[in-house]
Amino acid sequence: MSGDLYRLRSFVTGFAALLRRNPDEPAILSEGGQLLSALVARDDWLPDAYAQPDPERYRQYLLHGDSAEAFSVVSFVWGPGQATPVHDHTVWGLVGVLRGAELSQPYARTPDGLVPQGSPARLEPGRVEAVSPRIGDIHRVANAFDDRVSISIHVYGANIGAVRRATYDAQGRPKPFVSGYANTTLPNLWDPSVSPPA
Repeated sequence: MSGDLYRLRSFVTGFAALLRRNPDEPAILSEGGQLLSALVARDDWLPDAYAQPDPERYRQYLLHGDSAEAFSVVSFVWGPGQATPVHDHTVWGLVGVLRGAELSQPYARTPDGLVPQGSPARLEPGRVEAVSPRIGDIHRVANAFDDRVSISIHVYGANIGAVRRATYDAQGRPKPFVSGYANTTLPNLWDPSVSPPA
């Protein structure tokens, strides 16, 4: 993809306006989910530099970080067959599939540890899913394909690469981690020459 960054810039400004207008989590997840759904409905804007897989593990690229760390936008790039461990987020989040497909398996806490909740959901391009400690925050995500890359766009209510979170073993024991990011540069969303086509 060539990276028509005006789509991402429009999403970022729209999401920032939403947070200023209504900081209530249910509204953020509902209205923000609609904004993200519109962004991932078109696969013509993500620059190639933020869509590169790694042969060993999935990659998380920062696309935008709000200066007050109120939200961040990242691309998750999944190589064939790659998956996360069971993990949490500790903040609200939205996940929209841009390319390929993902399998999302939610987990619930029980006295005996973590147990899967139902069957994994298959997220196809354009579909958006929400997570948060309020509605369910623990899951495992996998590329639905063994022979191709999948990419999803995530929005979180924090600078997610700096948030102290946890992965969980089969008994539900947490192991703290901070994810960081795969990239050291950001797409330039604010270049005035990046504008919608006439």
